[in-house]
Amino acid sequence: MSIFTKIITGEIPSYKVAEDSNFIAFLDINPNAKGHTLVVPKKEENKIFDLSLEEYKNLMVFSYRVAKALEKAVPCQRIGMSVIGLEVPHVHVHLVPTNKMVDMQFTHKVKLTSDEFVVLAEKISRNFE
Repeated sequence: MSIFTKIITGEIPSYKVAEDSNFIAFLDINPNAKGHTLVVPKKEENKIFDLSLEEYKNLMVFSYRVAKALEKAVPCQRIGMSVIGLEVPHVHVHLVPTNKMVDMQFTHKVKLTSDEFVVLAEKISRNFE
């Protein structure tokens, strides 16, 4: 069972910003930039291209909706998207508010307090349509 499955089942807490019956989005606790969000299918699958075409399309639609909410909540030039998946064997899309290229490098991290995470998650969630 992946750490993301444990978040989905509520065994591990998260700063959730959006959820439906198939997907969940929550703030990355080790973010590249303020608002860095992970979009995860509830079905545990290791690799993105192991998803069915329909699951992949639905993941991208849900990610789009989260990105739009994120863009309204966090001032940035654009929302960067990355799918790497090496650190957790469960498909996940990184959505990163981006103002400079370093924001998309996974070696540059920012620190937020628990209160900052809560406020940010609520702000993004309010913009999710």
